[in-house]
Amino acid sequence: MYKLEKIEGGVCAANGFYADGISAGLKANNAKDMAFIYADTMCEIASTFTTNKMAAAPIKHFKSKGDFKTNFVLINSKNANAMTGDAGVDDIEEVLSHLPSKAVNPVMSSTGVIGVRLPKEKLINGLAQFDLTQQNPTSAAQAIMTTDSFKKEIAFQVTLRDGSSFNIGAMAKGAGMINPAMATMLCFITTDADVANATMQKILDRVVITTFNAASVDGDTSTNDTVMLLSNSKSGAYDEEAFEDALHQIMEFMAKQMVKDGEGATKLVTYKVTGAKDDREAEVVAKALSNSLLVKTALYGEDPNWGRIASTVGASGAEAKEETLTISFDDVCVYEKGKLYFDAEMEKVAAAVMKKDEFTISCDLGLGSGEFTAFGCDLGYEYVKINADYRT
Repeated sequence: MYKLEKIEGGVCAANGFYADGISAGLKANNAKDMAFIYADTMCEIASTFTTNKMAAAPIKHFKSKGDFKTNFVLINSKNANAMTGDAGVDDIEEVLSHLPSKAVNPVMSSTGVIGVRLPKEKLINGLAQFDLTQQNPTSAAQAIMTTDSFKKEIAFQVTLRDGSSFNIGAMAKGAGMINPAMATMLCFITTDADVANATMQKILDRVVITTFNAASVDGDTSTNDTVMLLSNSKSGAYDEEAFEDALHQIMEFMAKQMVKDGEGATKLVTYKVTGAKDDREAEVVAKALSNSLLVKTALYGEDPNWGRIASTVGASGAEAKEETLTISFDDVCVYEKGKLYFDAEMEKVAAAVMKKDEFTISCDLGLGSGEFTAFGCDLGYEYVKINADYRT
């Protein structure tokens, strides 16, 4: 067996990793807007990116490198460097060329406004503030925020049966444009586990399906969605089951934090779909529910309108039947296989559930063994306000 213990340190929790955030003048009021992650030895790197066909320049730059190792990631907020063509990639190369020689094979990640060239001079001048001996993970996590209302970081120490251990930590940003088909979301994970690159990539590909790819704030998939997982193998310790469990807990935590921090959101809702014909059909239903505007607005109004749930299930494209469907709000069953339980008293009980900050909507389709869990939030006036003037 193994033991997972939550620890402090974020992306600096693993041995040999350093990070910090500074102000390069991209944001107003001297707010932090540029961060780095540095490792004192070369790292294997696994990754997954947006499925948006208009992928941003940093993703194009990363993919152009093929198989490689790195020890440095540069991240900026406020500017996505998306829809900037070949010039956007050239801008990255120019900025990275001003990094100190300790940064080997560096990569870049960006988030912010689409369709604007990088403010290269500000970024290059900002690099002079970097001190690669600093371990300020919280500062780095704050620097990558855009419309986020709070920073997002977490770390675990994993102790194996033989007494050996490794650490794994992460920071992330995301609050809007969240519909990760692999949202605008960025996540950077560092570990000193002694894991091979091919194995690390396979595990990341598995875990992202039920974490980031199960989360939705507004149904929009960004141009910049990025998850990077870096390992320097310094601990010499590794166990596949333990590593995958720790990675899943980190990524699920971050996915839920992003949904909880959804622009203007007041509810974190888990959509648990069971009894589907297969897992794929369950996924279709769960994501249809997490993306539905009618469902989201009912959540905001704390209205237990189970009819919108049923309608969305039926419209999802997955096989579903009125006579086999069961719908519950937490443990309050409002509809069961054709039986209506939703009288005036039941409505009061269900409405009380919807006043919670977090709750679960369960749908049992009654057709098979397929299941999938997705995460979503409500949609209110504040979301419109934030996104109506995002560029300003």
